[in-house]
Amino acid sequence: MNFRTVLTLIVVGFLALCGWLCFEIRNSKFEIQNFHPCILLQRTTVDDKGPAADAPVARNERLEAAALAGFTADHAPAKTVILGAADPETEDHETGFKFQLELSSKGAAIRKATFSNGLHNGRRSGFDDRDYKDPQPLVILSPVNGAVLSMANTDFVFVQQQLKLRLNGLHWESFGVEKDYIDGSQTARFKALIKVKDTGEPVIKLTKTYKVVPGSYLLDCSLTVENLSASEQPVRFGLAGPVGIGREAVRADMRKAVAGFRKDSPNGEITTVRLNTRKLRKAKTIEGRRLIKPGAHFLWVAAVNKYFAAIVVPVPDEGNDFCDWVADKTGRFYNPDGDRRADTGDETVGVDLKIASSTLAAKGQAESTKKYNFKLYLGPKDKSLFDKNEYYKKLGFVHTIDFMTCCCPASIIKPLAFGILALMKWMYGFIANYGVVIIVLVFLFRIAIHPLTKKSQVSMSRFSKMAPKVEQIKKKYANNKAEMNKQMMALYREQGASPIMGMVPMMVQMPVWIALYSAIYASIELRGAAFLPVWITDLSAPDALFRFKAVTLPLFGKLDSFNLLPLLMGVAFYLQQKLMPKQAAASANPQVAQQQKMMMIMLPLLFPLMLYKAPSGLNLYIMASTFAGVIEQYAIRKHIREKEEDDSKGLVAATSKTGGKVKKKKPKPFYRT
Repeated sequence: MNFRTVLTLIVVGFLALCGWLCFEIRNSKFEIQNFHPCILLQRTTVDDKGPAADAPVARNERLEAAALAGFTADHAPAKTVILGAADPETEDHETGFKFQLELSSKGAAIRKATFSNGLHNGRRSGFDDRDYKDPQPLVILSPVNGAVLSMANTDFVFVQQQLKLRLNGLHWESFGVEKDYIDGSQTARFKALIKVKDTGEPVIKLTKTYKVVPGSYLLDCSLTVENLSASEQPVRFGLAGPVGIGREAVRADMRKAVAGFRKDSPNGEITTVRLNTRKLRKAKTIEGRRLIKPGAHFLWVAAVNKYFAAIVVPVPDEGNDFCDWVADKTGRFYNPDGDRRADTGDETVGVDLKIASSTLAAKGQAESTKKYNFKLYLGPKDKSLFDKNEYYKKLGFVHTIDFMTCCCPASIIKPLAFGILALMKWMYGFIANYGVVIIVLVFLFRIAIHPLTKKSQVSMSRFSKMAPKVEQIKKKYANNKAEMNKQMMALYREQGASPIMGMVPMMVQMPVWIALYSAIYASIELRGAAFLPVWITDLSAPDALFRFKAVTLPLFGKLDSFNLLPLLMGVAFYLQQKLMPKQAAASANPQVAQQQKMMMIMLPLLFPLMLYKAPSGLNLYIMASTFAGVIEQYAIRKHIREKEEDDSKGLVAATSKTGGKVKKKKPKPFYRT
């Protein structure tokens, strides 16, 4: 395989990579199951190792189960409780509440979680929904189809009787908000009472509490199960995790269900299992939605998008290092309107927990009550935040951050990307504009790798000049491969050229470029950050020079703005192609000339097409890098021309080692004997 073929394959692979990074893979339909908020005890199959079947129960089976049921639960008045604050005008953002919880008595659940958007150092801080017309505080959790709520208790199962009660349809008794004026925390408490159907005698009391603390992205949630009967009761229950997390990515849906585990090894490394929307949509059974890691201890489960995470941490019982009462963890994809392409905007993801069976002793005995504690993180996927907080660091919340590792190992890309993010944040302390930071970072990186780029370009230029001789050797020894290779090596040795030297710099740079690309694409700091006051006002969204009424076009999809950056990027690619050393090779081989002509046309068109709706920070990086490459190639080509002129005279430049005298150039051997 000759050098031109290898180079062509690299370019084609790069284009394929860009295509993969820029377009969302769309898959088949996955419909949400029908939701029935009824309070009926149902016959169920008891399985302590996993959840009950997810299949809906037929109406006649429901009636039969209800007739056999010996327990019931009464509705309390419907009530909504508010904890925290979504717009604390008089509070400092660092010490005020980070979010507002809208709690519902239905299932004792979180109906909505909204980030605070208060004042900090005289300006509005926090996270908004990036609506350019009227930005509002960002809602991180919302109800699915008005019925599925976060942290709702679902099936409560009486194991011995093989009956279950759907608690997510029950309105629990609410006791309002309790405020602690010492630490500023707020607590909400709910209660549900399960009774004997015929006599009304209490059997199980459930008490659920939520607590939020100012200045923290963590909230506490606990559920206490108390046996009020005269006999022991084996019970288990289900708990809905976070649901309704919004789609933050402009193009590809980066929402996932993620679970964190600590490996059972001496170093206790943290690892994760991830299910993206595509996998969750395609899953036909609960096995395809499970978040499991054999040989590792479960730590947490989360629903995440590009910039934010909702992480549920079951707190281990006292004396235990790991939680042993979570029997199952699953992800779920919701598509309320059931559209085939799942792209109408109502789709979302969530996670579910199944709590293992526990036998409660009879009333009044020591083990008649069991308390389940959870912590819920609702906040940004910010490495600096995760590193500062010891609790976040210990549990490995940083593993919720995604990078596009592509063809390079994650063990290489992640440290590089995190290093670049840290450098960007440090530079922002001096420059205070992430757009300028990106441009400066690109030029600094170009300067750092200039020696490698120069060596690569010089090597490519040598090979292009050698093209006529290479073609002659190929024709002359077409039937003798061994002699052809021998003559090729002799030619390389004579010219001091190496096919490897042209490729090695490119291979060395690739991990750094991918890491830089990933760092800019996933950086929470770029969300809502402006570059210019009128144009590029949000580096995490398309640049939108001006907006117009939305239209749908082939390949582009829905368009509602004119984006200038991708077009400037096309100009930069055209100039870069013009400066590539290729004229000699093209003259020697018409096929190569045709390939180069096609590349000259396709690249300036293909990249703006693929990246038209990409975040402006990413396009700014690519455009700045390409224009920097144009300047760099111009300087390298000038150096090559001067060198060729000296070579044609058989001279080398005078140096201090030559005593200032011009010396005849000696050819470099390809390798030493």
